[in-house]
Amino acid sequence: MALFRQLDEQVEHLLELFTKDDNWLIVINADPDALGSALALRRIMARRVNRTAIAQINEIKRPDNLSMIRYCRIPTQKLTPTLAVQFDKFALVDSQPHHNPEFKQFDFSVVIDHHPIAEDNLVEAEYVDIRPKYGSVCTMMTEYLYNMKIRPAKLLATALMYGIRCDTKTFERKFIDADMAAFKFLSKFADSKLMNRISRSEFHLDWMRYISRAFYNLRRVGKGLFSYCGNVENPDILVIVADFFTRVHDVPWVVVSGTSEDKLVCILRGDGQRRDMGTMAQKLMNGLGSAGGHKQAARAEVPIEELDGVDPEIFMLKRIGQGRKATIRKV
Repeated sequence: MALFRQLDEQVEHLLELFTKDDNWLIVINADPDALGSALALRRIMARRVNRTAIAQINEIKRPDNLSMIRYCRIPTQKLTPTLAVQFDKFALVDSQPHHNPEFKQFDFSVVIDHHPIAEDNLVEAEYVDIRPKYGSVCTMMTEYLYNMKIRPAKLLATALMYGIRCDTKTFERKFIDADMAAFKFLSKFADSKLMNRISRSEFHLDWMRYISRAFYNLRRVGKGLFSYCGNVENPDILVIVADFFTRVHDVPWVVVSGTSEDKLVCILRGDGQRRDMGTMAQKLMNGLGSAGGHKQAARAEVPIEELDGVDPEIFMLKRIGQGRKATIRKV
């Protein structure tokens, strides 16, 4: 019995796109799943194209992401117009073109993702592989490597394994058998000590003031929790706070928001039983900015100027409480 599904047709179609004359840029919104997937796609492209590079649209400041890049030697760089013009082919992993306005400038030839498919934003590219049931794109890329008989080197295997671990939250979030199979397969090649070193690098000391502020501003909204952290130096802080609050007993959903670089950023987390966080994010923003995600995890970003002068915290309280003050109370 094969360890993974056969991808003969998909592999053939994908490899047909790679020629020795092409210069490929792999574009990501950097997180562990995107970083590991990009590194795997770069490995697949090796010796098949003229040049490959990885570029992220976001500023990477989260300590575990920085550690992953350092220890797994992932050659990603900040996306700039000067960098982009050096390439004639573009690939997108762990995202879809409508997920962020910065993606819209590119005509992607390859899109590989696991987020839900939006019927009003169907992806068009020469090669599209979107599997919403998968817990991680790193699982999908592991399947590609296996089908191509490419044995992942230690650092690549570690990056892929860490990406699966993060996106499934060590299999606490939704996953399928393929995610578990990929994790087990990669464990034969990965460096477990290195992965633990990466995962322990989660917090900057100066982030503690934002965590303190999140506790002070914590509110109960129906059965869920909401906290506004004010202006933060990095939206990754909001992710860490939201993930922490999911550990509170009998809380089915959490929304943590703040502002960063003239944007209102909202991180949503759920227990996967009741509300769909991706749908909730879209309803909260109601067409403003960008919003979406999975049943258990989602994100929304709205330019401050689109709030029409309304204070971001007040804006969120009105949206989450649906205008009913009685549903909101201090913790």
